[in-house]
Amino acid sequence: MTFLSTYSAVNYFTILLGFAMLIPINAAAEQTNRLIHEQSPYLLQHAHNPVDWFPWGAEAFSKAEDEGKLIFLSIGYSTCHWCHVMEDESFTNDEVAAELKKNYIAIKVDREERPDIDQFYMQVGIELSGSGGWPLTIIMTPEKIPIFAGTYFPPERRFNRPGLLEILPEIATAWQKDPAALLQGGKAVINLLQQRQNTSATGKNLTIVQLQQAERMLQQNFEPIHGGFGEAPKFPQPHILSFLLLRYYRTANPELLQMVEKTLQEMREGGIYDQIGFGFHRYSTDTEWLVPHFEKMLYDQAGLARVYLEAFQLTGKTEYKTTAEEIFNYVLYRLRDPKGGFYSAEDADSNGVEGEFYVWQEQEIIDLLGEERGKRFARIFNALPTGNFSAYIPDEPAGTNILHRGKSLDEWAEIVDLPLAELQQQLEEDRQRLFTAREQRVHPFLDDKVITAWNGQMISSLALGGRGLDDPQLLKAAEEASQFIFSQLQTESGQLLRRWRNGEAAINAFASDYAFLARGMLDLYQSNLDPDALEKALLLAEQLATQFTDQHGQLFETSAASELPMRTNQLYDGALPSAGSVTIEIFARLYLVTGEQLWNQRAEALVQASAAQIIRSPAGYSQFLLGVSLLLEPTRELVIVGNKNSPDTVALLAEVQQQYMPDLTLILRPMDHSETIDKLVPFIDGMNSLNHQATAYLCENFACQRPQTKPEELHRLLEQTRH
Repeated sequence: MTFLSTYSAVNYFTILLGFAMLIPINAAAEQTNRLIHEQSPYLLQHAHNPVDWFPWGAEAFSKAEDEGKLIFLSIGYSTCHWCHVMEDESFTNDEVAAELKKNYIAIKVDREERPDIDQFYMQVGIELSGSGGWPLTIIMTPEKIPIFAGTYFPPERRFNRPGLLEILPEIATAWQKDPAALLQGGKAVINLLQQRQNTSATGKNLTIVQLQQAERMLQQNFEPIHGGFGEAPKFPQPHILSFLLLRYYRTANPELLQMVEKTLQEMREGGIYDQIGFGFHRYSTDTEWLVPHFEKMLYDQAGLARVYLEAFQLTGKTEYKTTAEEIFNYVLYRLRDPKGGFYSAEDADSNGVEGEFYVWQEQEIIDLLGEERGKRFARIFNALPTGNFSAYIPDEPAGTNILHRGKSLDEWAEIVDLPLAELQQQLEEDRQRLFTAREQRVHPFLDDKVITAWNGQMISSLALGGRGLDDPQLLKAAEEASQFIFSQLQTESGQLLRRWRNGEAAINAFASDYAFLARGMLDLYQSNLDPDALEKALLLAEQLATQFTDQHGQLFETSAASELPMRTNQLYDGALPSAGSVTIEIFARLYLVTGEQLWNQRAEALVQASAAQIIRSPAGYSQFLLGVSLLLEPTRELVIVGNKNSPDTVALLAEVQQQYMPDLTLILRPMDHSETIDKLVPFIDGMNSLNHQATAYLCENFACQRPQTKPEELHRLLEQTRH
């Protein structure tokens, strides 16, 4: 049997990693189902299936209850390879469609629109098998109690994997014979998850020890030859690199900085980076960062741009600055909606072929650039006549190349005997020619839905870019994105919505949306020093605290009004930082900005509710520990009294705004019209300018040193108080 039995089930659940392949929809097909009325690109990809799909909603569950049928729930996303394989094999199969219609109500969910549904049912699947993946396949009752969990299933048994035509009638028969037995197993799993969740809120605390343990664990897991952590597949995980940069800043341990720099350099030179159009692909399938999963996600661009900027600020190395600028170039060119928001992703395939848009033949490069320049470009970017990655993908057509640099441009300048600046100029000219030619190819599918949380991340990175690179255009893009979110994805009552597409905003936002957007507004305030951004951050954080936390301080992805059997509170920092990890940073930073004890109390409560889980494996919670460090380690507040655009104020701001100072909170109190910021930040009341000059107050734990008006004196104080 393939249904749940108390705590266990036959293990059909497996992680399946692969290259994304979008199966093109036949727009001319006459057959449609209810998904044709949805906005989600993923749901629309299934709108022409013979399966009688429903979107998640009351209609589907009422019909299941009225007809006494089980629910067949399928969860995925628009650029998921095995989701499209299962669609092509199973959901276009008339026999599978008939079997589903006979005994089930079929529901399709986009996990990017509904992370709450995905998180809960993924926990169920992982509890049963120890692993998870997409597509996620769940069979459950109309009351949403799961009785079966799996991932990808073909129509018929293959390679010892059961097929849907075997599974579906088995479970339907078992349900008709003894529904109580199946319900018992599903309820037992939910009870186990709830008990574990309650046990985690035990009131423990975190100390500097967990920060040190995380450092050591990451050092042990570091792959020194090519950078990154662990073996293939390798994910960028920029929050881990940001954590290590912070630990280097605090400890001056050179090994931590070396780990970050090695990883950043290898990724930038590898095939995971789009050497022609810029931006990072999803992950590397090998240890060398050579063969990527070619999908590009907005949240990866946001996180990686941020950490490259941090590395530039800390080291002054222009290669990191250039990479950040290139990422922003890609995002603003390809992922930006004309109204200012940012789209979610680009798929991996075009013409139904994985990576076809991105790969090159050596002769193609020579034909475009000429014999001499073409051969040099091919040499620098490792394009071979025979192709350069057939060892990883033996069936790849002969001569196919993923462009990547094996050496830095400084090294190549010596090899080809050209001044570095001249080589850079010529390679940029060559890149632009190849880019222009590549633009004529069939582009990968663009998932053009706007997700609030991911836009919050991009606002953070653009704001940091505007400040750290002294680039007004990046700051303007951050401000326009925030204006888009608050005009298009906020209701009149002040509640956020999750998704916007084609002018339609929908789905009540989740904790991750509030958290990432609140952090975006905090970062925007640190860059433009407009109190409106700080006020928005405070309002969002208040909603986060009141709608998504319980009496223990635990943060949940959904509000108390969740429609699922239980609320999830995922803390682990995976490809994306968790909502809880971002929230602890927000609460800690708001305490440092405002001096209000309420935010410190909320931060401490969240730490105590989360500590038991984090103590077991601190390295898995690097983003959370970034926030914890603000509570455990020394911090500084800098209040500058002055008019924002006056030369003396600008001179004082220049001492901090382009520096890597993660322990410093910046506040601007205008000489005139300071009412708004005084209300938001009470502790600055009484801080005035000296002799009508811009004046800096540098404080530690709200105890301030003598005010300074000269930039060089402020610089000296900043150096003296650095921890």
